[in-house]
Amino acid sequence: MPPPDPDAPSLAFASPLERAQASGGPRDRISLTEDVREVEIGAFQGERGVTQRIRFDIVAEVMPAPEAVAGDDVDGILSYDTLIEAVDGALAAERVNLLETLAERIAARVLGHASAARVFVRIGKLDRGPYVLGVEIVRTRADLPEATRMPEAPRPRVLCLPAGAHAAGGLPRLLDRLAAEAPALLVATPDAPAPQAATATAQRRIDLLAIEQAAWQVAARDDRLSVVATRTELDWSLRQRRLALWAPGRIVGDATDAPSDLGPEALAAWIAARLDARDVTPAAAVAGALSS
Repeated sequence: MPPPDPDAPSLAFASPLERAQASGGPRDRISLTEDVREVEIGAFQGERGVTQRIRFDIVAEVMPAPEAVAGDDVDGILSYDTLIEAVDGALAAERVNLLETLAERIAARVLGHASAARVFVRIGKLDRGPYVLGVEIVRTRADLPEATRMPEAPRPRVLCLPAGAHAAGGLPRLLDRLAAEAPALLVATPDAPAPQAATATAQRRIDLLAIEQAAWQVAARDDRLSVVATRTELDWSLRQRRLALWAPGRIVGDATDAPSDLGPEALAAWIAARLDARDVTPAAAVAGALSS
């Protein structure tokens, strides 16, 4: 009897395991099903600051490892923990808006295991109505986005600029020195205190926006400066050995370990730790360089 057609309409809503089996191939499979987590995810404002139930179903196809199985050697196979840790790691990395993004990151983590050949990932939102909203992807190692195969971005210098840096006469000279040692990431300081809001959530947004406005002020002074808001933009800037000004709203807003202190100095130290920066220069030291 021939195997089921993997493109048959009847399999569109089958489980990932049934889909994998229909696809054929001489591979073993392990699975994680009905893993329900409370997750903050979503692009709508109403989905920020709240959690919703997300269900994960994963099937990983692996190349047979008969020696490991015969020897009962857990280190020689792709274990169930690999699937669980893929979900854990993708959720811990940062907040995401799209289920598609989360699925891609989980798939990439599973396929990082040497014996993983193909992975099916299905994710569903359980609380958006009397139904399940979800996505399903199928990936092989060859399907991974090019960005996931790139080497680590180089370690930058991180500098906290003082207030008024955009008007400092010594800014071009400072940038000349930094360009010779690039990459570098600059964190701007607003010239004036940010407006005050009645809620902590609104105040965090305003404080971050004030730093982003200051970044754009500085960037306007020199064509060598670019403003980066996402981790993709930031990593690209570092690989190109450019000088970048950080607009922190997106990365801080999506981080699971966002700092409570949103002052420029604290943010510079926080992003430097995430980037494993070579060093962090405080605003007072940069002010001296701008005046020299």
